[in-house]
Amino acid sequence: MSTQPTTPLGHVWLVGGGPGDPGLITVAGLEAIRRADVVVHDRLSPPELLKEAPAGALLLDAGKSPDNQRMTQDQINAALIEHGQAGRHVVRLKGGDPYVFGRGGEEAIALAEAGVPCTIIPGITSAIGGLAAGGVPVTHRGIATSFTVVTGHEDPTKPEAQVRWDALSQASETLVILMGVERLEGIARAIIEGGRDASTPAALVQEATTPRQRTVTGTLETIASVARTEGITNPALFVVGDVVALQPFLDPARLAPLAGKRVLVTRSRSQASSLVSALRLEGAHPVELPAIEIQERIDDDALRDAVSLLDASEYRWIVFTSANAVEVFLDALMEQRDLRAFGDTRICAIGPATERALIARGLRPDLVPDQAIGEGVARVLVEHGGVEGGRVLLPRAEQARDVVPDALRAAGAEVDDLPLYLAAPPAEPPEEALALLREGGIDVVTFTSSSTVRNLVELLHGDLTPLRGATIACIGPATADTAWDAGLEVHVTAEVHTIDGLVSALRSHLQGSTAPGRDA
Repeated sequence: MSTQPTTPLGHVWLVGGGPGDPGLITVAGLEAIRRADVVVHDRLSPPELLKEAPAGALLLDAGKSPDNQRMTQDQINAALIEHGQAGRHVVRLKGGDPYVFGRGGEEAIALAEAGVPCTIIPGITSAIGGLAAGGVPVTHRGIATSFTVVTGHEDPTKPEAQVRWDALSQASETLVILMGVERLEGIARAIIEGGRDASTPAALVQEATTPRQRTVTGTLETIASVARTEGITNPALFVVGDVVALQPFLDPARLAPLAGKRVLVTRSRSQASSLVSALRLEGAHPVELPAIEIQERIDDDALRDAVSLLDASEYRWIVFTSANAVEVFLDALMEQRDLRAFGDTRICAIGPATERALIARGLRPDLVPDQAIGEGVARVLVEHGGVEGGRVLLPRAEQARDVVPDALRAAGAEVDDLPLYLAAPPAEPPEEALALLREGGIDVVTFTSSSTVRNLVELLHGDLTPLRGATIACIGPATADTAWDAGLEVHVTAEVHTIDGLVSALRSHLQGSTAPGRDA
């Protein structure tokens, strides 16, 4: 007897996305998103996390706000069950933690009753993590040993209130109220009437852990007035207790110079991640505006001749002056030959990033100059010997500086300059990032190559006004010279020409060091 094949049962993951910063999701939560067929996401879940879902994944917006509800809770439950029963991997992505006022328990029960497997992946709740990001700890030795988290959705004046403000006001040293801005005055009054002193410190943290985060402080008696004056709106956290008095000392901007800064990253999309990660670890908010897009400009005949000469061991050196040159050249090489073509040819890499790109492709450079600039490469190559009377292959970008080939020719080398690509402005730059820059919403602008400088200026149609109020940070002197020539004042030039060196130099500058001028 034949049996009909059955659809394999799917699985649902209830994932806490954290308080707002996409970097605060757990490793397990990120892995679940990357394997999802369907992502059902909330309004307050970090939108950047949706980019981590596989191409073709179904994204369902289940966002809710007081005046707009994309899906009812019954519809959300039904969607989770439907896709789970259809054999799909489903992520229910929530802000904060699924079980802290996220109705995750209701969804888990509905899935269990429908026979759909479900896994809970906890998240950092804004009630703790969001307040910490605003400089308010929920506990502190000698000040507060307990805290209470309560929803502020409920009107404290209604006769059948579920929240007992009279009891909660004295329940613990720290009170954390979520979603309470719209009823702030009534909640504060109810806490005072419950016995809490009106002079108790209070604070609001709006849009915690995001680039729009703001923290304001007052007392139970004044906090509603402060909120109106400062224009505080949801989503915001309301915290009451003596721990709020620590906020001026624990403000993240006081603890780390890059914390809370919006930093423009102008590297290409494929290379931005290392700088973005380094900035996030410093507490900054990276804003990606890729100013370069790699466009291949390979002359097939010139490439064929270079590969033939490389294969015949005619080159003493091949010099890579960027990671992009490594990628484009090796991709083109592999279409005609393989890595054996390098033979006895020695390899020079301009710096650590280029060295890493070579190693990732199975090649270890013979020489990596201490200075990751063209002048350093040319000098060290000449000092290293073997250049005079030798032939050197230089695969690189169009419009690159002539420092390296000119110096090598002056030292007696025959240089084959092989342009492979153009670091052009992107065809479709992200309008949101451009708008933020034009509105003066960027604190720091980073440049990691001369191309990023020239292309950003081109994207701004030559109008440097949006850059005037920002700190300008360059990865090295060649990039800084391009920025000065473009009319920009450079505040930071990294001495170590790497991403870590750039972030370190920026950190030192923001801690109060004075940046020298171009001719200093």
